[in-house]
Amino acid sequence: MKEDRMPEIPAEQWSEAQKQAAEQFATQRKTGVFGPFVPLLRSPEVMLRAAALGDYLRFRNVLPLKVSEMVILLTARHWTQQYEWNYHYPLAIKAGLATEKAEALAEGRRPAAMDNEEETAYEFCCELHANHGVSDTTYARALQLFGEQGAIDLVALTGYYSLLAMVMNTARTALPKDAKPALPLLPQ
Repeated sequence: MKEDRMPEIPAEQWSEAQKQAAEQFATQRKTGVFGPFVPLLRSPEVMLRAAALGDYLRFRNVLPLKVSEMVILLTARHWTQQYEWNYHYPLAIKAGLATEKAEALAEGRRPAAMDNEEETAYEFCCELHANHGVSDTTYARALQLFGEQGAIDLVALTGYYSLLAMVMNTARTALPKDAKPALPLLPQ
């Protein structure tokens, strides 16, 4: 693994804006700055705004939790983002995503035997990643299952976790100690 380009900044070196952002983050999240928020702390306002969006998307979006976590894994796979995968894999399994489905995603394969919600979210997000948009047929399925707010939440989850993946891939954010990369490199 290549060296982390944007490791944690020692607290004594934080600017006033970084101190305030880290304090606000810790108050809201009940934890210190971690993962993608370590490089994002270089732009404190972006970090706080991203965290606020993440709070909604992780804890209050209208999609079933299993679907949300599957979308996060699908996005982590799209970007080969090891930290994101490592963090969300156990959450997806706990939320009810079958291990075989998660493993298929890790291998870049379409999971077998998806239920209607999983399949619709999968198609929606794969089309969005590949085509930069969604077909009328897939949009209609998502609308029927999740409503307009759910369709927007699917887009927002895909976009938000793409943002975090791009930040961590650029920063080369290291995995937590003792964690091993779970995503194989896919053929180009």
